[in-house]
Amino acid sequence: MKDLKELIRPNIRALKPYSSARDEYNGAEASVFLDANENPYNAPNNRYPDPMQRELKNLLAPIKKVKPENIFLGNGSDEAIDLVYRAFCCPGADNVVAIDPTYGMYQVCAEVNDVEYRKVLLDENFQLSADKLLAATDEHTKLVFICSPNNPTGNSFCRAEIEKLLTSFQGLVIVDEAYSDFSDAPSFLSDLDAYPNLIVLQTFSKAWGCAAIRLGMAFASKEIIEVFSKIKYPYNVNLLTQKEATAMLRRHYEVDRWVKSLMEERSRLIDEFMALPCCEKIYPTDANFFLTKVTDAKAIYDYLVSRGIIVRNRTTVALCRDCLRITVGTRPENDALLDALRNYVG
Repeated sequence: MKDLKELIRPNIRALKPYSSARDEYNGAEASVFLDANENPYNAPNNRYPDPMQRELKNLLAPIKKVKPENIFLGNGSDEAIDLVYRAFCCPGADNVVAIDPTYGMYQVCAEVNDVEYRKVLLDENFQLSADKLLAATDEHTKLVFICSPNNPTGNSFCRAEIEKLLTSFQGLVIVDEAYSDFSDAPSFLSDLDAYPNLIVLQTFSKAWGCAAIRLGMAFASKEIIEVFSKIKYPYNVNLLTQKEATAMLRRHYEVDRWVKSLMEERSRLIDEFMALPCCEKIYPTDANFFLTKVTDAKAIYDYLVSRGIIVRNRTTVALCRDCLRITVGTRPENDALLDALRNYVG
């Protein structure tokens, strides 16, 4: 890859970060805080949270088998996605490359930041080609986005193809592993030292069952994490989120049980779904959802809405004509879906 200083936007490289009161205080434990213009009443919510989320990172590091200095925590993974644009892409000049179809926020953040977004279509089996992605890059390409397992297709990508990108591309490769807990494929977290241009995204929203607290994780080299920390908002992860995430990390064993249950239910739901008259095909999945081609996605979606069942209609997405994305729920929720579709008359 290029030297990180070449990839960072010049204004970001020269930026002096904002220093909050809680950044400046460091030393013996204190009990009287008169530094941040806080209200002394309504403890503990009257105090600003730790801007660097130190306790949370120290708990998370051994679980993820990384060092705390390799962790960035944000307001959902979307914050990290936006930060990588703001740190490395000059508006109106640089571009990024991404697979298509994939998670829509990559393109939204590109448009918000006035960065050209180049799509490279997956093949008929929803697999990527490193050569095609590389062919779409030029000297102004700063980022390549890969979501694996992918959303909305559900499949993981060939590891060798991603490794080829990491070794051949001169910019940064972002591997979004939001659904990796449901896949047998190994995470790229163990490869951070091998690839200095690698950024891995994960989330508390899926396997951890904490979508409401909005906590995303980015893992990268110490130097990249320092760039993120330099430009993030001072208190980007609130106290309530930090407390709930800390409680979840102390009982992280429950996540394994949830994942096992959902994967078993995924297999059962797919088997039952394939027998439905409206189902034409189900694509392979490594996520907590599956993509299915049906006889008429819009009509079936509208029918399910009328029955109080909400799925995702993906028919307007590239390569996904007449496809629905079905999230695996509890057994009663999945049975309600199956019962409704058994009674569907197209």
